Amino acid sequence: MTQAHEPHLHRPPHAGTRPPRLTEVPAFGAMIAEGWGSDIVEARVPDGVAEAAAAHRARLAERVGDRTVVLGAGRAPVRSNDTSYDFRADSDFVWLTGCQVEDGVLVLHGADAVLYLPPPARPGDPAFFSDAMHGELWVGASPGLAEWERALGVPVRPLAELDGALAHGSGWWAGRAVPADVVTRHGLEPSAELARACSDLRMVKDAWEVAQLRAAVDHTVTGFEAVAREIPTAVSSGGERWLQGTFDRHARTTGNGPGYASIVGSGPHAPTLHWVRCDGPVLPDAALLLDMGVETDTLYTADVTRTVPPSGRFSPEQRAVHDLVEKSHRAGMAHVRPGVHYLDFHFAAMEVLAQGLHDWGLLSVSVDEALSPQGQQHRRWLVCGIGHHLGLDVHDCAHSDWQDYMGADLEPGVVMTVEPGLYFHAHDLTVPPELRGVGVRLEDDLLVTETGHEVLSDALPIDAAGIEAWTARLLPTSAAV
Repeated sequence: MTQAHEPHLHRPPHAGTRPPRLTEVPAFGAMIAEGWGSDIVEARVPDGVAEAAAAHRARLAERVGDRTVVLGAGRAPVRSNDTSYDFRADSDFVWLTGCQVEDGVLVLHGADAVLYLPPPARPGDPAFFSDAMHGELWVGASPGLAEWERALGVPVRPLAELDGALAHGSGWWAGRAVPADVVTRHGLEPSAELARACSDLRMVKDAWEVAQLRAAVDHTVTGFEAVAREIPTAVSSGGERWLQGTFDRHARTTGNGPGYASIVGSGPHAPTLHWVRCDGPVLPDAALLLDMGVETDTLYTADVTRTVPPSGRFSPEQRAVHDLVEKSHRAGMAHVRPGVHYLDFHFAAMEVLAQGLHDWGLLSVSVDEALSPQGQQHRRWLVCGIGHHLGLDVHDCAHSDWQDYMGADLEPGVVMTVEPGLYFHAHDLTVPPELRGVGVRLEDDLLVTETGHEVLSDALPIDAAGIEAWTARLLPTSAAV
């Protein structure tokens, strides 16, 4: 027998030495800078973006007068080590520019606006090959400054010129996403008043914004349908995360992605208000709470919740909770119309829930005492609010003062949610065993109109029988009861 011998391994040249940094090798730099054809792409923005942003700038300029304001797009936060989360531009910046370029800065004085953006790292720029986060060799071709100027209808300058533009300013207001070093270097004033102004102005949506929200809601409705079809797979093997992933894939396909972390809570997880871990099973006989919204490419988001029976039928206990939440939901929506105080919907919905809980024997005090500011005992099973403004942020206009947000009357163009619920945790010993682990929420997106309101999400049923029929229709025949 011939003994096998290991083949001789040739040691590569320069083995054992430190590989050179390519930015320090002139020959490589010269080689990679040459021989590239044109790969310039246009800036793609949806129809109406530039016109809407210009109108928004005019409204802000009227609000702040002669003030010069500086707003930033922000930068993606680090996820771990040398990787970052996906970039999502600051909402005020997007509202005023229609642009979603990382590190962008807008300088606005009256009707005069200049947008400062980092130019793409193209061939000839060392960052083309050395910057894994922004170099076009790594991330692909990007629109240049001229392309953005054509698309947005506003002067666009290199970000490197920003310091010169700010050098002679004083008392200028800075938005939340302006880099801290820029604020410090130029003595800008971080301005809560600027955040409030943008927040106040964004409360009433214009026609273009309403169209964006309609699209977000429509895509969300089809996303709910996609999720319902996957319930059997989630029950058999995939669990809550399978349904979360189903909706998130749909949102990424039809828009920018989910507008917030999608909530999928089955059984004992349903009462947990922000159950975004979604690491549990989907129980076939337990109520399944789905709180999800598609964010459009223009970054306007929907926010819709339904509680569905995976089997196609609610249990009697689940049905009773759902019926009470539905009654509260309808009472709240009835108070959404022009001239009505914003909080009226909240109090109307709460009164229904408190009365129902009292009728079930869960309240040890009267309904009036529970509803009083000194009571609130019914809130044990509903610690959150039951509605909010909706727009570029899922909880929109959050920087307005209380009196401007909750103390004002509703007017046409406001888009808001109504979302009452009841949440009986599995370890809550104050409720009967049959209610423990039952969580139900109904949430719709409403547009205040001249004569009342429009439920943008009314393609989804809200009554228990309608939800059972909707669920059973989408389940495979073998899966429905």
